[in-house]
Amino acid sequence: MKFEEMGFDAALLEGLEAMNFEDMTPVQEQAIPIIMEGKDVIACAQTGTGKTAAYLLPVLNRLLIEPHDSDSVNAIIMSPTRELAQQIDQQLEGFSYFLPVSSVAVYGGNDASAWEQQKKAMQLGADFVIATPGRLISHISLDNVDFSKIQYFILDEADRMLDMGFYDDIIQIVNKLPKNRQTIMFSATMPSKIKKLAETILKDPVSVNIAISKPAEGILQGAYVCYEAQKLGLIKSLLEEKKQEKVIIFSSSKLMVKDVSRNLKRMGLSVGEMHSDLEQAERDSVMLDFKNGKINILVATDIVSRGIDIDDIDVVINYDVPHDAEDYIHRIGRTARANKEGTGLTFVSEKEQEKFLRIERFLEKPIYKIPLPKELGESPAYDPKAHSFQHKGRFGGGRRPSSNGSSGAKSHGRNNNKNRPRKNPTQNS
Repeated sequence: MKFEEMGFDAALLEGLEAMNFEDMTPVQEQAIPIIMEGKDVIACAQTGTGKTAAYLLPVLNRLLIEPHDSDSVNAIIMSPTRELAQQIDQQLEGFSYFLPVSSVAVYGGNDASAWEQQKKAMQLGADFVIATPGRLISHISLDNVDFSKIQYFILDEADRMLDMGFYDDIIQIVNKLPKNRQTIMFSATMPSKIKKLAETILKDPVSVNIAISKPAEGILQGAYVCYEAQKLGLIKSLLEEKKQEKVIIFSSSKLMVKDVSRNLKRMGLSVGEMHSDLEQAERDSVMLDFKNGKINILVATDIVSRGIDIDDIDVVINYDVPHDAEDYIHRIGRTARANKEGTGLTFVSEKEQEKFLRIERFLEKPIYKIPLPKELGESPAYDPKAHSFQHKGRFGGGRRPSSNGSSGAKSHGRNNNKNRPRKNPTQNS
């Protein structure tokens, strides 16, 4: 089904055409009509299925054709991480290029002036506030913003937010919103805690369910069973073959990310690294270089395993086995986006075999074990029971809350001042 069949405003369709959006994905085809009708929605759809457009487009269209207060905040989009908040804001900017629409992204890690910039933007009435929970709570506690005119409340990657410990923050924010609003929730998984949240904040929601927690069909999955000491030689061997491809290498350890990155730079490869020790400005610079092709290899912790929208990643390499199946899916889900093909490879050491077996069981199929290059020597046998270790903690464990903050604001729309006389939020230009 094509976007032009949805009855969108002509200016919104013009923006979609400029971005080469023609055919809808399944989640867009199912969710957009429901949201256009004003109903609450709970949607289960993993990253890479087009879920951001599935809620942005109908809300944008409704703001264009329905009455609303032009000097108030009209929609809040909650995001678990600053990286996802940035991505949502960038996609909103593209969709609304021809529209009189403004937004402010609220997250941490920026300079001191960012707080005042986004505070001013919210007070003047940005149409969209895209925020991480912690920082928005900080503004609410200081009475920096009036949410009494909110018409749309959207939670993106709700399961991730709850894993990070933001349940109470979300409820606190909800209590500041009008009861007469439309609430839209997107989640990659649907555990009991998500169902509990939905029951609390949604009214008679319509469910949309798209391919729960399974890798995209276009991902060719493989694994190298190896000794820990063979991993660095293996990564060097693989990247020698893939010098022209865009690659993400994931590790759960910041120290390992730094070590791998350092070794690859010594090989003369174009490498960047991403982890929580970097300042926000450094992260932004690395991601921009990666998106623009200035660097083609990114070594990262799970900080970028969700919510980063880069469509041309050829290969994802798990330098270590992810903690659980959900993290595995989100890591390899960075490739094969937008109906493209890609490769997801995992290095499995002896002590990681039992953990990898749990992922295979979750996927309900074995992942092909690729022979090691001969120059690396013999590999250990894949025998998870023989190599099992005692690992405590539940499968798919939670995460501690992270620090969140604020950024500046921007007005979207090529002819914003001409089309809509109003006070403009502070602009990032």
